[in-house]
Amino acid sequence: MRLNFDDVLRHLGEFGRYQKWVYFLLCLPGIAHGIRMMISVFLLNIPNHRCAIPGYDNDTYDVQSEFHAHLINATIPFVTRDGELQRDRCHIYVNGKNSTKDGVNRTVVGCQKWVYDKSVFESTVSTELNFVCDDAILATHSQMIFMGGYFFGAFAAGALGDKIGRKKALYLCILFLITGGITLNWSNNFVMFVILRFINGAATAGVFTTCFVIGMEIVGPSKRVWTGIMIEVFFAIGMTLLSGVAYFIRDWHTLELAMAVPVALFLIYWWVIPESPRWLLNEFRDQEAEVIIRRAADVNKVTLPDKLFDNQTSGIDADDDKLKGSFFDLFTNPVMCIRTVIIFFNWLVVSMVYYGLSLNSDNLGAGSLHLNFLLVGLVEFPAYALSIGLLDRLGRKIMHCAMMIIGGVSCILTIFTILYAEQSLQWITVLLAMIGKLGAAAGFAIIYVFSSELFPTVIRHSATGASSSWARVGGMIAPYIVDWGKFIGGDFGRALPLLVFGSLSVLAGLLALLLPETLNRDLPETIEDGIKFGREPVRHRSTDDEENQRSVPLLPMPNDNHIDENQSPIYRKPTAPDHP
Repeated sequence: MRLNFDDVLRHLGEFGRYQKWVYFLLCLPGIAHGIRMMISVFLLNIPNHRCAIPGYDNDTYDVQSEFHAHLINATIPFVTRDGELQRDRCHIYVNGKNSTKDGVNRTVVGCQKWVYDKSVFESTVSTELNFVCDDAILATHSQMIFMGGYFFGAFAAGALGDKIGRKKALYLCILFLITGGITLNWSNNFVMFVILRFINGAATAGVFTTCFVIGMEIVGPSKRVWTGIMIEVFFAIGMTLLSGVAYFIRDWHTLELAMAVPVALFLIYWWVIPESPRWLLNEFRDQEAEVIIRRAADVNKVTLPDKLFDNQTSGIDADDDKLKGSFFDLFTNPVMCIRTVIIFFNWLVVSMVYYGLSLNSDNLGAGSLHLNFLLVGLVEFPAYALSIGLLDRLGRKIMHCAMMIIGGVSCILTIFTILYAEQSLQWITVLLAMIGKLGAAAGFAIIYVFSSELFPTVIRHSATGASSSWARVGGMIAPYIVDWGKFIGGDFGRALPLLVFGSLSVLAGLLALLLPETLNRDLPETIEDGIKFGREPVRHRSTDDEENQRSVPLLPMPNDNHIDENQSPIYRKPTAPDHP
């Protein structure tokens, strides 16, 4: 027999005043998370550029005079790019004396110094470290390393949160996020930049996944959808906020500091964010959980009995295999293993599609980079609205499958508009890509809720972190798929990434149909619960003796706001099984 925290929540209020306040505070780091995940769009932007004219110390990308224009014409060759004749970005004319002349017999060679168009950005990491021409792949590598940090951070923070507690893991990640974000401003070489980006990726993963898990664990079953999706809304708010700040701040050093320093406000969370009482109860730390529960009851105006728990931790074998679990238990049973693999694959694909489409925000044809990025961020709001409005009506499984397939099919259809439609109809390509992004954003929000409800409490944090880690694998792959299309070139090169993203999205959505529905179900607490989840018919607690033995709520109905002091306590603590 064991505790079931969902019954406590039904009496306290599944989403009472106390939980609302704590949840709002947990959502605020989602803004910083959205900024950190997408700031590379501006930090690593590669503006128009050309080789610097040798011997001309005051060379700029903009033409300064007729003489300057003459030097540019004599120095920079022309190439055909995107179907148009444009100046070469990576090569320069030189003669035997390494000087430029109008005469013939000149040699085209690669250059080592560039000048950049500063009409959009005063400076970016790519312009300062010259991530252009042969080194352009370094920008993609740096984004992959950031996602690698996220991969590590989500997994490590999840395991740490299950071991030492959600609150301590959250605070540790906040400290790393502040330090890494501010220090990044002084990066002056590729190695230093990617190391700090790795730290930032790991830290922001830990902050977001921990906030998400705490938020999901302090609310009741009927409110998990709302809370699971709303934190994603704050991610989108971070994206839109970033687009506005980046519009006014065009220097990457100032932009980075402006986005990193405010994170220090979250240092106060040590005094205002409680430990997850659900985790405390599973760790047999009843007294600490009781303090938090009573505080919540006071704020929610619910009266509790003097004696909250019976049969305290003493005499309980906290290492009982039925009450504990490890991350590897996900793979020791065929049912859990298959579900885990399907969940991991869905996280990988939805992240790949989401970030892959976001990386193409500069190709929407709607105007400036800042406007395009704003549109990509705004499309997420209707995605989350659909998720909140329909998840509790259609269920997690059907909604996730539908969003993945709708988004995937939209991406696949772009191959026809790109290859066969006239230029005047290319707006259809943009529309289909935005529908694909909407499906990916909704799928991303739903899989957070869906997977967190499927994983048992004893390993929920580490399992959610591992799932998020696989999402970073998708994020690491996405920029290379985009570059693959650029390498092939032509119309098919433009369509290829969307075809790959769309096909995998449809496959992931279909596989999700093999998972059990979690709508209106209590969260599984132990590994045994996770195995049985979805394989047994849902039975009413009041008529099922076996279910009553597993969790014994001794509270009045949720609508009652008072408990007679002569009533039995809320829960009887489970006793350890007899051993011979």
